[in-house]
Amino acid sequence: MGILDSVVNSFNTSGDSPGSTPQSSAVVTEVLAMLRGQGGASGGLASLLQAFESGGLGHLFQSWVGSGQNLPVSADQIQSVLGNSGFLQRIAQATGMQPTDVAQHLSVALPQIVDHLTPNGQIHQGDVAGAFEGLAQRFLHH
Repeated sequence: MGILDSVVNSFNTSGDSPGSTPQSSAVVTEVLAMLRGQGGASGGLASLLQAFESGGLGHLFQSWVGSGQNLPVSADQIQSVLGNSGFLQRIAQATGMQPTDVAQHLSVALPQIVDHLTPNGQIHQGDVAGAFEGLAQRFLHH
């Protein structure tokens, strides 16, 4: 779990994440673990993209993947897109938080995670460990 620890620690100390808390760390850890468990970076991100597209918010997700500015997402939008997928519930159960609180944390963290897992403006199709290592390095250098 060394890479995940590095990412979480650097996420909490980066200027990109206002209001980071131990709960934010737990949410980031769970998101990364779930992405790894769902076929790695490409499988997990592809599943998230599909959920956002199905919820009519694919353009938000695509902005995080692309090389331009990341569009913001609200906790309500996260809840709307991921509420029925089990994604929020699994993170809530693992962290002891309410799904609405998880959605709030994800509204800040998810755009950054997706952005950092897609440094070339596309969903990573290669070495999964390399994608997560790259994420750790990007957070560490912020």
